[in-house]
Amino acid sequence: MDLTSKYLGFTLEHPIVPGASPMSADLAMVRRLEDAGAPMISMHSIFQEQLDKEQVTLHRGLEQADNSFAESLSYLPRPEQFRLGPDEYLTQLSKIKSAVKVPVVASLNGRTKGGWVGYAKLLQQAGADALELNIYDPILDIEKDSSSVEVATADVVQAVVKSVSIPVAVKLSPFYTSFVHFSHRMDLAGVKGLVVFNRFYQPDIDTEKLEAVPNLKLSTSDELLPRLRYTAALHGRVKADLAVTGGVHTAQDVLKAVMAGASVVQMVSALLMHGPKYLKTVRADLVKWLELHEYDSLGQSRGSMSLLHTPNPAAFERGNYMKVLQTWSTE
Repeated sequence: MDLTSKYLGFTLEHPIVPGASPMSADLAMVRRLEDAGAPMISMHSIFQEQLDKEQVTLHRGLEQADNSFAESLSYLPRPEQFRLGPDEYLTQLSKIKSAVKVPVVASLNGRTKGGWVGYAKLLQQAGADALELNIYDPILDIEKDSSSVEVATADVVQAVVKSVSIPVAVKLSPFYTSFVHFSHRMDLAGVKGLVVFNRFYQPDIDTEKLEAVPNLKLSTSDELLPRLRYTAALHGRVKADLAVTGGVHTAQDVLKAVMAGASVVQMVSALLMHGPKYLKTVRADLVKWLELHEYDSLGQSRGSMSLLHTPNPAAFERGNYMKVLQTWSTE
């Protein structure tokens, strides 16, 4: 069965890519992922705060972190607690490139144009085949409007794209007022891939200690649904390849994402729970389904349920919302 998928200019044997996670910090684990059939390796993010860790402003910010919202994984740790510092991250990238034959995607989570552009160049020099920009900056300033946030983000992305020759993907947040329009804006900025969606880990509240505490939960397939909706809305309307991440656990999840229009899916939680060999299981299940339903290739299904091709586009729009409410029953 032909499972070939194209993403960021690379032809992959199948669409199931291990997403950005701590697994990339362990070289032995990376080798196990490739042995299990991973067609691409995505590294976890290096944060701009890590790049700036020696600056006084960061240390001042760290002292305030106990009473503020976290970035992606939890509260921003102190510099010595980062899994891999800037130099170590570049070294690990070089080691991974030497250890595997598949493309390696580095990931950068920045906040300013200088931080994004400068380190993006270093990642390319260290051997990254592609770059994923992990965009998440919780805007808590009441004076900052959505338009200014989007303009600033587009400006940074365009600057990074122009500064490197490798393909750039953007990992998007679902929190933009007009997600489809903003995705189009990223497309115009020159990105080669859009990743839907970044999965954020929000802090909980300890009512006894009166503290905000990190809260990490692995995903379930239930989280896939909003990603399907917006992937289906983007397919055929942007030039960038589409990747779905968050909630991909089974072959059925992979099929749904591809039918919505995804070029690839990024799997993390399922691999953390079941180990690298689970890639083979999902791939085998995917082949079984396609053969049972008499497909010649996975490509035949790609985009078949996108907004442009589905016989019922209202299912991705307001019609589905109204129908669900009207058909709910307590019996």
